[in-house]
Amino acid sequence: MAKFSVIPNLLPHNDTRYKKWRESLKKRPAPWCKGYTKETHPSIAKMVATFKKRKIDNFRNWREEMKKIGKIPSNYPPFKKDGDLAELIGVVLGDGNISSFPRTEELRIVSNSNNTGFIKRYARLLSKVIKKRPNIRKDKNENAVRIRIYQKYLSKRIGIPSGARKNKNINIPRWILEKKAYLKRYLRGLYEAEGSFCVHKPTYTYKFLFSNRNESLLKNVYRALRILGLHPHKSKYKIQISKQKEVYKVKDLIRFRKY
Repeated sequence: MAKFSVIPNLLPHNDTRYKKWRESLKKRPAPWCKGYTKETHPSIAKMVATFKKRKIDNFRNWREEMKKIGKIPSNYPPFKKDGDLAELIGVVLGDGNISSFPRTEELRIVSNSNNTGFIKRYARLLSKVIKKRPNIRKDKNENAVRIRIYQKYLSKRIGIPSGARKNKNINIPRWILEKKAYLKRYLRGLYEAEGSFCVHKPTYTYKFLFSNRNESLLKNVYRALRILGLHPHKSKYKIQISKQKEVYKVKDLIRFRKY
């Protein structure tokens, strides 16, 4: 097998060394655990059951060592309530989701793979707020990029329920409502995820739209725009601003698509 003086998976994908490493992977035998989980593999399942019965924590020493050097947090304090968190809440409510697992939670934001400005901005914002570098990966069979981060208690600390939110009642946090600068950032996150700006000058058509199927989220956007002095109107799944001056005003106000 070829030897490498660098870490190949960190090289640019167009680098010949990266391509050579990828080809070398095809010659490797499948891992012994392929197709199994710790619950379904006969040997591992028996070991797991024994450890649970005897209350053995075989990762305790490793976990404590990782906490000492800072690779695993020793506690999970609330996030700082500022504009960055307000915008993160908005974009997660629009194009994101939080999933719960037995030992952690996953926060996922999905973007069109062509929208590099969006991907870079929200990968940086996640890293800044959560103090952890997210994983960014393009789907093989779809034109989508998934920005993922894993940590405990994300749902509680961000203030967004885990799982599907279609029929859940969502409110604007009071601390965001009390400061217009935070409200603008909150709206930016929502509109970056689910908004659109449309102009057709021959017919004098101007539209600034927000689309979503959650009734409470539509009401939140309508309320926030009214607080900022705008005049939106609401349809079944959309909040729309149609006055030319207001369309440009709100676009500049929330810095929509300014990367």
